[in-house]
Amino acid sequence: MSKSIAVNAGSSTLKFKLFDMPSEEVVAEGTIERIGEKMGHAKIKYGDGQKHEEEQPFVDHGAAIKYLLDQLIALGIVKSYDEITAVGHRVVAGGEYFKDSAVINDDVIEKINSLAEYAPLHDPAELVGIKAFRKALPNAFAIAVFDTSFHANMPKMNALYSIPYEWYEKYGARKYGAHGTSHRYVAAQAAKMLNKPLEDLKLITLHIGAGASITAIKNGKSFDTSMGFTPLAGITMATRSGDVDPSLVAFVEEKTGKTSAEIIDDLNHKSGLLGISELSPDMRDILDAADKGNEKAQLALDIYVNRIKRYIGAYIAEMDGADAIVFTAGVGENSAPVRKLVTDNMDYLGIKIDQEKNQCHGVQRDLSAPDAKVKTLLIPTNEELMIVRDIERLKKEQAN
Repeated sequence: MSKSIAVNAGSSTLKFKLFDMPSEEVVAEGTIERIGEKMGHAKIKYGDGQKHEEEQPFVDHGAAIKYLLDQLIALGIVKSYDEITAVGHRVVAGGEYFKDSAVINDDVIEKINSLAEYAPLHDPAELVGIKAFRKALPNAFAIAVFDTSFHANMPKMNALYSIPYEWYEKYGARKYGAHGTSHRYVAAQAAKMLNKPLEDLKLITLHIGAGASITAIKNGKSFDTSMGFTPLAGITMATRSGDVDPSLVAFVEEKTGKTSAEIIDDLNHKSGLLGISELSPDMRDILDAADKGNEKAQLALDIYVNRIKRYIGAYIAEMDGADAIVFTAGVGENSAPVRKLVTDNMDYLGIKIDQEKNQCHGVQRDLSAPDAKVKTLLIPTNEELMIVRDIERLKKEQAN
């Protein structure tokens, strides 16, 4: 059987999941961390609960990828490189170039490179991963799957800001969103759970993890989404502020002497749950501290839940109703307390969950109370599976 590998390269990390195809069985997965530092760490899970861990330096992504491929052979996961016939790369920013996943060629690489300013923390690292895998597996079918592509065809009334139109025309200033692969996956799963065509549904998908976004999905397409020109906008996140008045940047610049770039960095890395609580970006820590009476942790939790509710209400209004809301990603999948807080006192919108059903994590389940008019679903996301499915789809399209 041939194998496809889904890859997510960060600035100093490499995450992967290897699938037998077309069975979609996961045969190995893991991470390589601290690439480019004095000492790196690799972890590979495979077989029947087997695990390989090792610490050694990885000078760059090329070295990390060679190590990974060699370990897949050494551990008996594959017999040779040739067994891996396809590679799918997660890429954050596709701009307006990529409204779907794309087969990688020189033109695609050049365009991803030109989009680096839209996602400076992500696209350059992902491009390094693309080039390194291209060198290591020159005969493999390779694609790029973009976080933004699912949102690329949002109605203009939702995609554009109320700014001079030429900023959009000349510089591409618009809402791009993120987590599109996740939103696309859980929406398809929701349709299966509801036993209805996706095109007939109105869904609100809540991808809430360290990074978080909420998407309104109407007729199977992204109708609106909370993240904006960058992943900084939207709801409160682990370390990101979410929506703020842009004038705040100039105000803080004047008061502190910081540059606008430094303030944007603070809004990305020192805000959100961490900034408000002055304690932790981790929701588990926030919930624990709030239970013990920590006022700032409680405030952080209240703001977090409030912003999610705000977007749910807005998207129900925008779509003239909703058939279901879907919780996914780290917090959405694993935090019963957060799911309860988000759905509390929303009976008037038809949203009501069964608290016994809600006592779970990481499993696909209908959490709705019997009398709920809007379904509440818990669906673990699987972006890697979506990536390898896109590989198969694009293979067929290219063959035809």
